[in-house]
Amino acid sequence: MIFRCIPLACLVLVMAACKPSTPADPAASNLSPASASAAGAGSALAPLASPKDEVAASMDKFMQAKTLHAVMKMEGAHDMTNEMDFVAPDRYRMKMQAGTQIIVGDTMYMHAQGRSMKIPLPKGTLSQWRDPLTLEKNKSGLSVEALGSDRVDGMPAKKFLVRNTLPEPSEFTLWIDDANGLPLKLLQQGQSQGKPYTMTLSYSRFNDPAISIETPQ
Repeated sequence: MIFRCIPLACLVLVMAACKPSTPADPAASNLSPASASAAGAGSALAPLASPKDEVAASMDKFMQAKTLHAVMKMEGAHDMTNEMDFVAPDRYRMKMQAGTQIIVGDTMYMHAQGRSMKIPLPKGTLSQWRDPLTLEKNKSGLSVEALGSDRVDGMPAKKFLVRNTLPEPSEFTLWIDDANGLPLKLLQQGQSQGKPYTMTLSYSRFNDPAISIETPQ
C-alpha cells in the first residue's frame, strides 16, 4: 500500500499502511486465553500471568488511560516523526510535518500553510489508537512470546513478541513498563512500496492532567 501525503496521513493511517515483513506463525505461543481484566487488576503485571495475559492486561490499562502522549517515528521507506496527545474519550492533537490537527469526536480541525479547515471524519477513523494491537477485534488470532527483561529510556520493562493472523499476518515487538503494566514502546518492521521500514511508537504521560485539548474556535 502507498503512503498518502495528504492532511489525513496521520499516525493511525501509517499503521494501517504498513505491511509486516514477517508473517505470523499460528503455531507459536498458543497460550491460554485467561481473563485480561483479572491480570490487570493490580498496578503492575501479575508475575504468574501468561505472556498473552500480560499483553492483554497492558492493553486494557492503555484503553482506560485518561490521557497519553505518543511519538511515532518512521525510518526507511518514508522518514518522518509525528506526535500525538490524547484526552479521553475522543480528543486528539496530532503534530505533523504538514501542520497540527485537532480531532474532537468525528470532526477534524486542521491548520496548515496558514489555512484552517473543519473536516468530518468517518466514524472509527482513530479507533486504532485506543487498541493499537486490535486486541479485542482479532484476539482469536493472537499469540505472544515473552522475550525477557529490558530497559526503555532507563525504565525497567518486559519485552514481548506479539503476532496476529487477523485481519492479516502482523508482528510487533512490545515493551511494557515493569512497574505499572502500561505500554512503553511498540516496534514494527516491514515493507512499504518494496522498501524496508521501521516504525516505532513510544508512549508516555499516561493520566497526566496537564494534557489538555480544547475545541478550536
